[in-house]
Amino acid sequence: MKNPAISFWFAVLATALATRCMPAQESELGALLKASPRVVFLGDSITYSGGYVARLDAWLEMQNLDPKPELLNLGLPSETVSGLSEQGHAGGRFPRPDLAERLDRVLQQTEPDLIIACYGINCGIYQDFDEQRFQKYQQGIQNLVTQAQACKAQLILLTPPTFDDKRSRLTFSYDAVMSQYSEWLVNQGHESGWHVIDLHAAMRKELESLRQQSPPGTLQPDAVHPNAQGHQVIAEILIGHFQKGEPLEALAQPTNLLSLVRKRQDMLRDAWLKQTGHKRPGLREGKSLKEADQRANVLSQQIAETLPPKSP
Repeated sequence: MKNPAISFWFAVLATALATRCMPAQESELGALLKASPRVVFLGDSITYSGGYVARLDAWLEMQNLDPKPELLNLGLPSETVSGLSEQGHAGGRFPRPDLAERLDRVLQQTEPDLIIACYGINCGIYQDFDEQRFQKYQQGIQNLVTQAQACKAQLILLTPPTFDDKRSRLTFSYDAVMSQYSEWLVNQGHESGWHVIDLHAAMRKELESLRQQSPPGTLQPDAVHPNAQGHQVIAEILIGHFQKGEPLEALAQPTNLLSLVRKRQDMLRDAWLKQTGHKRPGLREGKSLKEADQRANVLSQQIAETLPPKSP
């Protein structure tokens, strides 16, 4: 008699091998991404930290594109799209920055072809659901859509990431609040034709899967900010939307590729935040754009040397 456990794992292995052999198919969003010479990322500290942006950039380096889209990370810690800030934020040192304060400068100076924006986790102000706060988030998203259209840039909106309630001291489910924000954004995508990626639902599924394997597991140790695995999951979710059928091994990269891409990303991020200006104190001072571009060119050459030879 066959061992049921062995039969199960043979089936899993066969499925995995079949998936690896399936050719990846470019999606509508993937075509949009690859046709955009300059892609600007907007968001809060999760975007600013750069993990998922760098992983996406490294994946694009592996795609043998000529030219490859330039990814610029202009995420800003603490920022909201709602313009709201809780009393005593950051120990009373400064209120949360509002995207609207800098958005026009960012769009005028970076001249993006595509914007990828992720807001919401700060916009609920880590309090229970409130209709007025929710409306402020909706108004902020609508303003971003309007501004993107005005500068003729395409826009992909990400629903808020998960909030890990089990790592929180809150007495209510803030993740349930983020679910409501996400549901509205997904519905707007259907009704208004916006490009929306439901990051929240996909992250929630990954977190539940992780917890089944390891109950103490988390993608966000402080309930908010993703760890390295969390950023990997976000990158995989995005790549899955850009390239249908892409196996997880798509993120396997040559040695040093990700670290070199991270250096380039972080340096250009700091330079562009300095150039465009913001009201968030305490960030590392960026170089001038001229110096950052010069150093980025050197890093780009080093990155090219790590990649496999391009096929003819």
